[in-house]
Order: sequence, then structure tokens, then C-alpha cells
Amino acid sequence: MPLVSPLPSDHDAEVAELARFFNETLGFCPNSVLTMQRRPAIAKAFIGLNKAVMENRGRVTSDLKRLIGYLASLTAGCQYCQAHTIRAAERYGADAEKMEHIWEFRTHPAFSEAERAALDFAVAASAVPNSVDADISERLHLHWDDGEIVEILGVIALFGYLNRWNDSMGTSLETPAQADGERYLSGQGWTGGKHV
Repeated sequence: MPLVSPLPSDHDAEVAELARFFNETLGFCPNSVLTMQRRPAIAKAFIGLNKAVMENRGRVTSDLKRLIGYLASLTAGCQYCQAHTIRAAERYGADAEKMEHIWEFRTHPAFSEAERAALDFAVAASAVPNSVDADISERLHLHWDDGEIVEILGVIALFGYLNRWNDSMGTSLETPAQADGERYLSGQGWTGGKHV
């Protein structure tokens, strides 16, 4: 049972309108946002940040951002966000081979060196304590410009917030996200944990 239950999606008209964004990314409004709306300013600010961070501005594609979010969430241990990010990656056209081998990104041929650098950064930046080092920084700068690195870290930081929110709140996983977690992640030990 969640720490605080979500409110109905129509509880706050302004939040509901802003939350329509999630119909594209997930196909539903997440329970995390429905809980945040108990303080509408938090929900509104979060949705605005989410839109800004996940906007596709070029080479850091929408599907890569979701795979970055997945590895950040895997590192943090948040099964709620793992299910959401793998669902969104699929909805944004992530290559099936990449989704099937995301745990092997360092060696699998489906991933480019640029993607490996971004995904290694996601793991290191999500670790506690943080393990971003000179090697990771150097590899990032070989493949990504400063603006792209800001985009990548924006995704990692956004999911840092979400991982803490959803694991502390014990947010209930929505049925479509649970189904995608079972479909794509259960072979790697994903169970949904406290979120199902």
C-alpha cells in the first residue's frame, strides 16, 4: 500500500491538463503525478521539468533518454521507474535488440560507443556515492557536446528525483507499466517489488 494514495486524475483541472503529456509518453497519467497533485505546485513544476528534460533536441533521442532513465532507475533500484522507462522506450521506438540487451550495453554490438558513454555515465551518476570519474568524463566529451551532456544529466537527475519519490512513496504500479515490466524485465529479476 502506498504511503500516500493518489488522487483522481480530474482532482485539479490545471494539473490534469498539463498531465496530458503523459498520455503520449506512457498512455496514462502516472500515479506518482496523481499523488504529487496533493500539492498542485509540485505536480505542475514536476510536469514542466519532465517536459523540458525529455524534449528531443537532436542526437540525444527520445528513446535513448528513456534507456538512460532505465539504467539510472536500475542503479537506484526503483522498480516502478524501471517499468515506466522501458515502456516509454518502446513507445518512442527503441530498437528491440537494444531493449533486449540493455544490461549488456557495454559489449553488445547494438550499442554505439556514444551510447555506451552516455549509459555508463547514467550508471555512474546514479550510484551512491556518485562514481563519475575522469574516464567517464573523457568518454562523454569524445561523443557528446556540452549541451548534449546537460540533456543526458537532466534525464539522470530527473529520475533521481522520481526514484526517491516512488520508492519512498511505494507508488502503485499501473497495469500497463506492470505488463511491460513483466514482458521486458522479469528475465533479469524484475518483480515490481513494493509497487505491485
